[in-house]
Amino acid sequence: MPETSRRGLLFGTAAVSAGVLLTACTSNEPKEAAATDSGPVASDDKPGKAVTIGFAGPQADHGWLNAINDQAKSRAKKYSDVTLDITEGSNDIAAQIGQVETLINKKVDVLVILPADGKALTQVGLKAMRAGIPVINLDRIFSNPQAFRAYIGGDNYGMGVSAGNYIGQKLKGKKDAKVIELAGIDGLELTQQRSKGFDDALKNYPNIKKVARQAADFTVESGQAKMAQLLQAQSSFDALWNHDDDQGVGALRAIQQAGRDDFLMVGGAGAKAAMDAIKADNSVLKATVLYPPTMAASAIDLARTLGQSKGISGLAELEIPAQVTLYSAVVDKDNVDQYLPTGFR
Repeated sequence: MPETSRRGLLFGTAAVSAGVLLTACTSNEPKEAAATDSGPVASDDKPGKAVTIGFAGPQADHGWLNAINDQAKSRAKKYSDVTLDITEGSNDIAAQIGQVETLINKKVDVLVILPADGKALTQVGLKAMRAGIPVINLDRIFSNPQAFRAYIGGDNYGMGVSAGNYIGQKLKGKKDAKVIELAGIDGLELTQQRSKGFDDALKNYPNIKKVARQAADFTVESGQAKMAQLLQAQSSFDALWNHDDDQGVGALRAIQQAGRDDFLMVGGAGAKAAMDAIKADNSVLKATVLYPPTMAASAIDLARTLGQSKGISGLAELEIPAQVTLYSAVVDKDNVDQYLPTGFR
């Protein structure tokens, strides 16, 4: 997501034009803020009504998920009127449901939930909403829209589109160009969406053909093993899209061990290590497509705004949007300095 949209929820026209999809709430619930002569009351950084935000996410066993927790904590500390009650996090569905139910019983003002499994956590989201606790659904969406008041997350399909178009432009003048793909876990819908977006974007470039694809597991070890297999099977190609910067660390190891430097590589997610490599410009890695964990900071902003019954500066509506979809920006050597502060470890 572009820098104009990440530093809080002051979503004005700059954020919308940069690619943030805002969907207004269409429910019949009461208005959350009263209009004044100068328009609706908008959220700002000035202290207001005290808000207790419950935050429940999966276990931080991945660089991106760890960054999610860090973003939520650091954002909450910015506000003297926000108390953050964050759970330990678990990939066990029953355990996470229990953690959310504990927050419901504590009667927090707003819940932010990044479910380990959106479908499996839908019922507890519904339970919170029926208890009068509005839910901000973060990233992995519930199967029933009644289980959340607002959703904020990344655009997996858009990641694939951005990667495909970036590679397409780089190979635009090359005849019979070949690309390969190092995907994530194939059983996950997000992986399928990223691959579909990539394939759809490549259709814009008839000179390019995808000749191979391997699925890894979002880990360094799997990235190295699967990349080694791709390199053995493909003696020549022009570009690689790797879905995830963590597994990309392993992929780069395999590439270096094979002594290959005859193609360009595009990563995914926006890890600091990837951005450092892009800035150094001493490897095949030339770009990464963002799936920014700063969405957790924005979720805290949304929750605070909702808890204080305010709207968002720059929008005419009295309520916060029902959906916020982040833009999948491409970071390369031309703009890496702008995005480096947002890179996660």
